[in-house]
Amino acid sequence: MSTPLIFKLNNQTASSSHIPPSDIPEDIAGPPREMRRRELDLPQVAESEVVRHFINLSTMNHHVDKGFYPLGSCTMKYNPKVSETLAALPGFAGLHPHQPAATIQGALELMATLEEWLCEITGLSAVTLQPAAGAHGELTGMLLTRAYHRSRHDMRTKVLIPDSSHGTNPATIVMAGFEPVPIPSDRSGRIDLKALQEALTPDIAALMVTNPNTLGLFENRIDEVAEAVHDAGALLYMDGANMNALMGLARPGDLGFDIVHLNLHKTFSTPHGGGGPGSGPVAVSADLGRFLPVPRIMRTGDGFDWDWDRPESIGRVQAFAGNFGVLVRAAAYIRSLGSEGLKRVSETAILNANYLRAGLIGIYKLPYDDLCMHEVVFSADNQ
Repeated sequence: MSTPLIFKLNNQTASSSHIPPSDIPEDIAGPPREMRRRELDLPQVAESEVVRHFINLSTMNHHVDKGFYPLGSCTMKYNPKVSETLAALPGFAGLHPHQPAATIQGALELMATLEEWLCEITGLSAVTLQPAAGAHGELTGMLLTRAYHRSRHDMRTKVLIPDSSHGTNPATIVMAGFEPVPIPSDRSGRIDLKALQEALTPDIAALMVTNPNTLGLFENRIDEVAEAVHDAGALLYMDGANMNALMGLARPGDLGFDIVHLNLHKTFSTPHGGGGPGSGPVAVSADLGRFLPVPRIMRTGDGFDWDWDRPESIGRVQAFAGNFGVLVRAAAYIRSLGSEGLKRVSETAILNANYLRAGLIGIYKLPYDDLCMHEVVFSADNQ
């Protein structure tokens, strides 16, 4: 049976209008009365019917509150309802990005604290929360790479990527003005170290790696990869899309990475896609902190303020300070779990993926028969 539009449910005898009086002064509440419409084309529907209508619509699509949501390497986590409640608090949801810093001290403190937590999780020195999504974080990371090399008067033009890289990787590399150069995987599905060493010519600016990679395999020679990249004068960039496998177990900075972008809408359980905007913070090593987007959050004697005095910054990458509601949700998730809880999340994800791997061997083709991290990739060639 088809579901009617809510306009078809119009019932002049029903009412659900319980609007509280406005506390906004008349002169700023909206356009002058003579410019306002006299009538609105809205149906008159009882509250119970409104609720039933939209609950019914919500069951017509599959979503993370309805069932398991497998979407490749995009970790579709449950979005805790308490995080939604916290993000909707008037002191957060009612802020305006043009407010003076003195009036948003709580928001600035939350963002500064989140930056510190992400630094600790990644093992890097500084974080920007501005990027609005993962690919946006990638682009920011590439712009930081360009700024770093230009500050050294080193006009490198190419960025290496494994042949298993995510499709956004070459796209953001090109947008930042570099040329992507693929390198092959070895028999184990990981970076071919010999091919990498041969590809590290003087014009290589960086190697962009997803670790674990898109096949769910940890780059177990990442220390040798990092050494080779740095010996060539290049930077090692980590696409953090799969950070869900590493929390509390390994830190990108300790593995030799100079830059990593994170996906708060994957690893840190904020709404994803149609459920809300993303967020792609970028963490960097100490040598790259001076290039991060402005404004930066700085601690003052009695609170927090915006720091615009960053002459080597790449500038803004978003109009305001990031998707703030997403930052609130991510901070709530990290705070609720703590360091041991985040570690357990990664351990459980790895255990679950290997349980599936063991159970499906022989049914589907497993291109790389090795222990996986938080996900495993099969082929349907045998079907």
